[in-house]
Amino acid sequence: MSWSKMGLFALGTLFGTAGVKLLSSRDAKKVYTHCTAAALRAKDAVLDQVTTLQENCSDIYADAKAINEERKSQDEAAVIEEEESLESIDEAEKAESTI
Repeated sequence: MSWSKMGLFALGTLFGTAGVKLLSSRDAKKVYTHCTAAALRAKDAVLDQVTTLQENCSDIYADAKAINEERKSQDEAAVIEEEESLESIDEAEKAESTI
C-alpha cells in the first residue's frame, strides 16, 4: 500500500469524523429545523391548492352531469313530439283514403 493511499484514507476518516460532528452540531440542527418547517409550510400550501382543485373539479363534474341530463330530456321530448307528428300524419292519410 502506498503512502498516498494511506494519506487519502486518513484524510477521509478525519473529514468523516469532522462531518459527523458538524452535522450533529447545534447550528446544523437549527438549519434542519428551519428546512423541515419550510417543507411543512410547502406541504400545507400544496394541500390547499389540491383541495381547491378538487372542489372546482366537483363543480365542473356536477355542471356537466346537469347539462347531459337536460340534453337527454330534450332529446326524449323531441322523439315523443316526432312520434306524435307521425301518428297524426298516419291518421290523416287513413282518413283521406276512407273518403
